[in-house]
Amino acid sequence: MKHVFLTGVPGVGKTTLVKKVCEAMASAGVSVSGFYTEEVRERGRRAGFDVVTLTGDRGRLSRLRYCPSISHCSCVLVLSHPLKHTHSLSLFDPSTESAAGGREYRVGQYVVDLQSFENLALPLFRNMCEGRGRVFVIDEIGKMELFSQAFIRAVRQTLDGSSCSILGTIPVPKGKALALVEEVRSRQDVKIFMVTKENRDTIFDDIVSAVQECLK
Repeated sequence: MKHVFLTGVPGVGKTTLVKKVCEAMASAGVSVSGFYTEEVRERGRRAGFDVVTLTGDRGRLSRLRYCPSISHCSCVLVLSHPLKHTHSLSLFDPSTESAAGGREYRVGQYVVDLQSFENLALPLFRNMCEGRGRVFVIDEIGKMELFSQAFIRAVRQTLDGSSCSILGTIPVPKGKALALVEEVRSRQDVKIFMVTKENRDTIFDDIVSAVQECLK
């Protein structure tokens, strides 16, 4: 076993568990890097999702198509403290043409800011330190992230060639299968935990033990 992934319905607590496991690993002296996907709320409602690194850098992943805060300046990263994560997997909508004439990537009512996501996430893979005893967080491998072909290649390379162990999240199967997600599910070197409301408060120790086993 080399990698550990959590799966479960949106909002069940996958990211919360990942964060707790990362804290436990860091406390034990394990090098941990990577990113989370977190909900963004405006005026009490969900406006989209951001990608946040373990060091606090933040970049836009998606926003509601009609959200007034959306801008075309997608390269700006800001520092932030992690927020509670809930992730909605809406109906998949292939890219369409935006009003500006450029390609628009959409998942349901959300427009994916592919450039912002890649600007933040891809350098994490390039800068990832090699060596045993290291954990790389990928939260998550979902529909929005999978618009990026460069991200797909980076994940596959990390799964196959890196000596780091991945602690990641993947969505439950729904609708059209996601090729990379199914690849992860079928790998012999991956341990998958199904997180539910019934076990999310008791499964933590099992996940920590699995990650520790991967690092041996």
